[in-house]
Formats: sequence, structure tokens, C-alpha cells
Amino acid sequence: MHPRFRTVYTALGALLLLGATGCGSGGQGKGGELNMGIAVANISLNFAHEMVLGAESAASHAGGVDFKAVGPPNTDGPAEVQLFQNLTTRARDGIVLENLDPPIFTRPAARAVDQGIPIVALDTSPTDGSKVGFYVGNDNYALGELMAKEALKRLGDDPKGEVAIGVPNPGTPVLDNRAKGMADTFRKEAPNVKIVGPFQTYSDPGQNYSSWSAQVNAHPKALAFLGVGDADSYNLAKIKKTAKGTWLSAGFDVDPKTLDAVKGGSNFVTIDPQHFLKGYLSTAMLIEAVRDKDGKLPEGWFLSPGGVVDSSNVDEVIARQKSAKAAYDWYKPTIDKLLGDQESRMKPLKDAR
Repeated sequence: MHPRFRTVYTALGALLLLGATGCGSGGQGKGGELNMGIAVANISLNFAHEMVLGAESAASHAGGVDFKAVGPPNTDGPAEVQLFQNLTTRARDGIVLENLDPPIFTRPAARAVDQGIPIVALDTSPTDGSKVGFYVGNDNYALGELMAKEALKRLGDDPKGEVAIGVPNPGTPVLDNRAKGMADTFRKEAPNVKIVGPFQTYSDPGQNYSSWSAQVNAHPKALAFLGVGDADSYNLAKIKKTAKGTWLSAGFDVDPKTLDAVKGGSNFVTIDPQHFLKGYLSTAMLIEAVRDKDGKLPEGWFLSPGGVVDSSNVDEVIARQKSAKAAYDWYKPTIDKLLGDQESRMKPLKDAR
């Protein structure tokens, strides 16, 4: 862990694991304090940490919001379901829900909606039976396309050979769509590239490292090893350095170790889904709906942007990541633009990918 992140991670971990103590009265609506919260899939990985910081920033800026954040220390869907259900007893005015196993949240989310709790799906689109009709997330297929195109820029004309793709949690639409966007782009633009995988690489950093080590050993002549998750990025960089590999490596997200890998040249890029931004937007729109629209959330998919981090902008992103305030200051023009013209970013929920 990078030193500058240690304090905020420690504080965040304590918050998420223990929860805040006061429950509040709930249901305050206009004029009173709102009781709200966010549930995330894994507090140990950067993506969830970013979303929580964004959500907390939005709640802080709105004022008058008692905001709770919960999530298990490792990716554990049933554990998050329990934490989410506990959260519904105190965050009666609204919850932002991010998870990596949508089917098991169908009934708990529907029960919360039936209880009158506004629910915003974050990062993972909701299932049909969940009764959740508003989703804030990326176009993950497009982010996968972006990764493949960045790799192709560096592989030269008509590359020939294997490209291995890894997915931490197969079956999670967000991650599967990234892998599909990547694979489809290679097949379309580089027909002599053979895609191997997607392989399961696991969210847990230790399992992830072992999985990628096995794939690197199994495909010693591969052109590239590309992951779609958080741990994929920094573990591939570590393996590449140890093995003195000449292949391309990259993944997603902006964990400090990942940014160091891009800055040092081990990874050619990382794809940034801009999780802080999504956390901020989802919470800001939830608060707005409860305060100004009698709890009526928009319907559909609010498309949140992402981008590429490479040698040209990695220092800027490292500076952005120093604190929640630095992140907010960096994102503020985008936040103002997107919240000021929400209709232009709305798409049908069925089109989310």
C-alpha cells in the first residue's frame, strides 16, 4: 500500500467494518436530516474504496445527511447481503447498492423498495426482479474496447500470437462485458490474434497472483496478458517484473500499486472507470430525488464516463488520488456538467452493459 493511502484506508476500513453507531430516526425527507448509506462488495480493493469516498463526499457537500458505508473485507456476496439488509433498518431515506453478484440481491433489494426505501444501483446493473429502476454505471463493453485498442497501438500492424484475458469474477456483468469488449475488438481488428480465456483470476490478491502466474507459465509466448479487475493490474506488473517479461500487461482501476506500475512502465496503461465520480453522482442524485422530487428517482441507466491512464497523464491521476478533496477538485467540472444535464446521459436500463 502506498504510504499516502495508508491513513485514509485505515480509517475507511474501520468505518466499513464496524459501521457508524447512531441509527437516527429515518424518513425525515425535506427539511430534516436524511439517513442514507452505501453498500459495496469488497472494502479491501480500490474500486469500492473510491466509490465510498465519492459517495461520502456527495453526502458531505449536500449537508444534513447521516451517511453509513458497509461492506465485507473480501468479496463475499452473502456477507454483503446481510450488511445491506442491516443497513435498510437505519438508512431509511435511501441506499446506493454496489455488488458483484446481482442475482442474490434481487429479493433483498425488492424488499427494500417495497418498504419505501429508494435504491440506486451503482456499477452493476440491477436484475429485473429487484424493483430497482435507476442505475449509475459505465459502458463496460466500451471500456474493454478501449483497453484492446490501446494494446493494438503497441502491438504493431497485423500482430500474430496469443492474448490472454482474465476476469476476477466470471458471471459478473460489469467484468464479463469488459472482457467481451476486449475480445471482440481483437477479433475484429487483429484477426491473427488468438484470444485465450477469459480465465478466472479471482478478486483476492493472493489467489489473483497465483492464477496469473499459472497463465504466464502456460502461455510463455503470449503477446499480452490483460485483466479487467483491480488486482489484475498490479499483480500482472509484479509478475512481469519478476519474470523480466517482454509481453504487454494491463488491467483496470487506479490502485496506488497500479499507478506505480504505469508510471514505471511495467503496465502500458490502466483503464480508469472513475469510481469516485460514480459514487459521487449516484449519491448526489439520490439525495436530490429525496429532497426535491418526493423520493422519485430517474428511470434508466445514467452513463458515467471512464478513461485511459498512461505515461502522459499518470502523474496527474496520482495527484488526484492523494485525498478525497483532491479527487473532488479534479472531478468537479465533470460533476457539475453531468448533474447539470442529466437527461443527456440517460439511456434505457435494458441497454446497460
